[in-house]
Amino acid sequence: MTTALTPRSTELMLAGPVGSLEHYIQAVNTVPVLEADAEQALARRYQGEQDLDAARQLVLSHLRFVVHIARGYQGYGLALADLIQEGNVGLMKAVKRFDPAVGVRLVSFAVHWIRAEIHEFVLRNWRLVKVATTKAQRKLFFNLRSMKKNLSWLSQEETEQVARDLGVRAEEVTEMERRMSARDMSFDPTPDADDEDGGHFTPAAYLPSPDADPAQQVEAEDWEAVTGSRLQHALATLDERSRDILARRWLADAKATLQDLADEYGVSAERIRQIESGAIAKLRHAMA
Repeated sequence: MTTALTPRSTELMLAGPVGSLEHYIQAVNTVPVLEADAEQALARRYQGEQDLDAARQLVLSHLRFVVHIARGYQGYGLALADLIQEGNVGLMKAVKRFDPAVGVRLVSFAVHWIRAEIHEFVLRNWRLVKVATTKAQRKLFFNLRSMKKNLSWLSQEETEQVARDLGVRAEEVTEMERRMSARDMSFDPTPDADDEDGGHFTPAAYLPSPDADPAQQVEAEDWEAVTGSRLQHALATLDERSRDILARRWLADAKATLQDLADEYGVSAERIRQIESGAIAKLRHAMA
């Protein structure tokens, strides 16, 4: 008869080389499966007493089941270790919400939580752009490949049959098939994007240059010329001291401080600030 595991026994079973997926799978397969009575007793202990050791034993005894489910999602090109990790999160959520009074086994209840976590992980990481956001799209994403009889595109009749089986519109089937057959494309050019064979084009290559419009170039040059001319005219209306203060405070590479100019002109720093403010106001009026 199978009994509950002790903390020490489970630690010994799962101890092994860090990062070794093969050892982990071997270890979880050696953890005994709980019989119904033992599972019920542990679930009641956790639910009634918040006994974390009971929850831990429930999780450990079902880790092999997570591995089994995760293997079914390897066709999406994601690491098995990551799939198992996400499934384990779902298992822990299931243990937390499991009610032993309902009268079902934990494995029957947990399968939905495990699959839900793996589904979310696959959708987040399968492509850079999320391919399924609605309930119908999610259903298609995880069932369309298994329902296709071959690798070719679905015929109209096959598309309508899949739509009927899954309870979605035929247009949604076609759209998901197109999304799943597409591939990610880098927005920026790749290192060999400019090769003479010309086989690599990225979205960035089709964007117009911000300065490609001749009209905008002429307009910008005219604006700079007019603005520069008006600024020179406005500066000419200032007295020599005001021009010097503005030039040394705003135009020079090594900008002078108010105190530097105050010492040079023999006035206070506040007076220099007033002259500067007055000169800027005159420039704004002249430029308006």
